[in-house]
Amino acid sequence: MSDITTIDDFSSGKTPEQIESLRQITLAVYVLYALSWFTGGLTGIVGIVLNYVKREDAAGTLYQSHFTWQIRTFWWGLCWSILGFITIWILVGFPILFATAVWMIYRLVKGWLNWSERKPMAV
Repeated sequence: MSDITTIDDFSSGKTPEQIESLRQITLAVYVLYALSWFTGGLTGIVGIVLNYVKREDAAGTLYQSHFTWQIRTFWWGLCWSILGFITIWILVGFPILFATAVWMIYRLVKGWLNWSERKPMAV
């Protein structure tokens, strides 16, 4: 484990153990969202539940912004995916689904990179 702690972590009033727990939960959600591509979205549902259950614990830390980023990624990705599947029969759905996939991959990579550098997300 790393001893790196950001200013946001100190001002949150959380212990280093609580911060590390939030850090690991944040990573777990990114992994669950990535795996959802291979599980038909089931692991994404587990991830969004984790986000909502632990959201209050993340308040005041840099991981609060990651939770917001992850929640928005899930709901917007779901909305655009549904729209893509509904319109697939008129061929508009294919570009919508492709754009949604690219957008979601970008958000997962961007989130993971910021997570690995212990940076908050710009939300």
